[in-house]
Amino acid sequence: LSVSFFWQVGLHVNHICLPEGSSKDEIINEILRLNEDPNVQGLALDLPESLYSSKVLNAVKPEKDVDGLSDVNLGRLVRGNVYDCVVPPTVCAVMELLDDLGGKMVLLVGAGGAMGAALQCVLQREGAVTVSCPWNDPQLQTKLHHADVVLVGSTKPDDVPVSWIKPGIPIISYSRDLLSEEHSNNQQNNHAAESSIGSLAVAMRMQNMVKTMERWIQSQQYRKWDLHCLKLQPLSPVPSDIEISRAQNPKAVEVLAKEIGLLTDEIEIYGQTKAKVRLSLLERLKDQPDGKYVLVAGITPTPLGEGKSTVTIGLVQALTAHLNINSFACLRQPSQGPTFGVKGGAAGGGYAQVIPMEEFNLHLTGDIHAITAANNLLAAAIDARILHESTQSDKALYNRLVPVVNGVRGFSAIQLARLRRLGISKTDPGTLTEEEISKFARLDIDPSTITWQRVVDTNDRFLRKITVGQANTEKGFVRQAQFDIAVASEIMAILALTTSLQDMKERLGKMVVANDKKGEPVTADDLGVTGALAVLMKDAIKPTLMQTLEGTPVFVHAGPFANIAHGNSSILADKIALKLVGEKGFVVTEAGFGADIGMEKFFNIKCRASGLIPSVVVLVATVRALKMHGGGPNVTSGAPLKKEYTEENLQLVADGCCNLQKQIQITQLFGVPVVVALNVFKTDSPAEVELVCKIAKQSGAFDAVPCNHWSAGGRGAIKLAQAVEKAANQKNSFKYLYSLELPIVEKIRIIAQKVYGAQDIELSPTAQSQIDRYTRQGFGNLPICMAKTHLSLSHQPERKGVPTGFILPISDVRASIGAGFIYPLVGTMSTMPGLPTRPCFYDIDLDPVTEQVKGLF
Repeated sequence: LSVSFFWQVGLHVNHICLPEGSSKDEIINEILRLNEDPNVQGLALDLPESLYSSKVLNAVKPEKDVDGLSDVNLGRLVRGNVYDCVVPPTVCAVMELLDDLGGKMVLLVGAGGAMGAALQCVLQREGAVTVSCPWNDPQLQTKLHHADVVLVGSTKPDDVPVSWIKPGIPIISYSRDLLSEEHSNNQQNNHAAESSIGSLAVAMRMQNMVKTMERWIQSQQYRKWDLHCLKLQPLSPVPSDIEISRAQNPKAVEVLAKEIGLLTDEIEIYGQTKAKVRLSLLERLKDQPDGKYVLVAGITPTPLGEGKSTVTIGLVQALTAHLNINSFACLRQPSQGPTFGVKGGAAGGGYAQVIPMEEFNLHLTGDIHAITAANNLLAAAIDARILHESTQSDKALYNRLVPVVNGVRGFSAIQLARLRRLGISKTDPGTLTEEEISKFARLDIDPSTITWQRVVDTNDRFLRKITVGQANTEKGFVRQAQFDIAVASEIMAILALTTSLQDMKERLGKMVVANDKKGEPVTADDLGVTGALAVLMKDAIKPTLMQTLEGTPVFVHAGPFANIAHGNSSILADKIALKLVGEKGFVVTEAGFGADIGMEKFFNIKCRASGLIPSVVVLVATVRALKMHGGGPNVTSGAPLKKEYTEENLQLVADGCCNLQKQIQITQLFGVPVVVALNVFKTDSPAEVELVCKIAKQSGAFDAVPCNHWSAGGRGAIKLAQAVEKAANQKNSFKYLYSLELPIVEKIRIIAQKVYGAQDIELSPTAQSQIDRYTRQGFGNLPICMAKTHLSLSHQPERKGVPTGFILPISDVRASIGAGFIYPLVGTMSTMPGLPTRPCFYDIDLDPVTEQVKGLF
């Protein structure tokens, strides 16, 4: 009957029988294992009486507690929280047999523990007067005589005569083992008035199982946010970023996760303020409509930066903490190299930042370290393979690649995949011909074509060119190589562009690391290392949840270079956030560098990979940068600003607005509404601010808003948030700039002319040769990722404003096949920063008593 019932309601019941004599600890360990099993939604216990204890009962997760005997569940029952609690099935069965209890005296004999407490609570709620006593109570006879109902929780001793009980009153035995099959089959009633409720209790447990499953199904649906924002008390003058961060007390990350609708099995907690979010959420909320998608980009910046990250954080603080609109910020993870070099931290700034900033800037959840490990494993595999191929015969190489293990010889899965790519359908290693063995075993990598470099997450200029293989054990295989900074690795770009674990594995396998001596590409799949790379990256693929100063949620995930890569945070973080915010919510993400670089790549590369359509672009500008574009003196990092930047100069501002107008036009090429956010500094005059906003609106911006979030937090970006909300409701005619089917050269030319304003492009012989090679190898239909200076629309950093009439020189063309783009080099691109004379690390320290980090800014 029970099996049929469960089948009809769609429940699958798994009966786990532990060995007889199992200890409480063994039972608890099994319970804890089932608690963490996402395929188990309810847990019922049938144990010998001696094994029931508070420790065992409370080991069951409250949400999986079918019997309702945990302390958490009983607490909810006592408080009257009927929706969140489960009434124990035996209690339900007792109540089914009783009615009209108002004013009646109910005696519970031999009742104790969780069951007795639950019974008393429910009986009192029905108006009964309850009295509980043990069998050896001296007043038992008197109490039995006055009782209207007797509930028996344990076996009656022989020395208590039946005659003490008033004739005709209901007597119900509810001992714990009523729920066990053995009891139901063997129970013998000792009194005609006794009622066995075993079968009824079993039925009530079934009902609880159904209720538990219904609640689980409900919990899987999208949940409205119950976010409690943190209050800010901005000071003037504004303290340092680290002082502001440390003055705020962040919420525990599990509290934040619950507030925004994440389930407990969807987060992996790292300390108090960080958590990884599992990709299973995307499956759970696959039918939930996405929220609005906002990109923050900027005008061509000064070397100091114009505050895109700060605007991003200020905007979400304004949306959620002040306008009560769900919003999520999605940011790149900063490299530790610049943190200890020139730039310092990168968590926003002032009263618009991610906290704790030291955790944001240092290690985070180890994603960059995972990328470093994966990248360098592949680099080691390349050199090792060349060495082994150069020192072994085909047969010896083959025997080592496909060894006999425990008397059996077989290909691994990735080796079978390589055989298929080579057109060899055999699966038995002993059947390959000599030609097939040579074809399979030899990659014949041409060392001069190796493009895969080792990486480290430290600014180290002396690793820009190195020599590897100088030890005698490497048998004279010496070659020049280099280190890049970790975030320049193609694996970082893959992490940012991947859409699933399977997609990441496929992209990792496609990475081209060199060419063979016939000019054909050699991939990570060919080296047999793809699965190992995926293992190293299995946790890094999960976005990291943090919070802003005002307690609103932030995803920090991936941090690819904005020149040789696309400079945007991950697609997965965006997709998860878009589900969590709900249909009327906003996800705000940031593109590296100016709109001509970061935004163009966001649209043409990231949006193609994700299939997502942006709703609004927020274009960040500053009076300082506009004055520079208007002909102001050079702005140098670390040097004081000249007076032109600290005194009102409307002419310089007006002249420099040409760059703002050009970036608005670039945005309009993609058919997306643009809102200009003017990041206001204390040296900006009201007239300068008003002039910029006026010109921006006249140039086609939907709106232009001055912002003071750096000094005031989210309150200083309320008008920006309101403008973004209105712009998101405008007609959107989003389109890509070029078709992927166009030749590589034509795609480069379209970007150069339409985005940068170049007259034409000029390819070096090397660039033309590489384009021909990539086209021949079948990579011609990939999008373009231009590697160009961010300090000018042209290739010359000193040319400010809107340069025209220039020819854009393409010195080289390279490819990130796994990430999925071709990247032309406009001039020389450094992929390994160096340390300055006085790096930031002079100011960074650790208090050995409080363990607080000092000196980050």
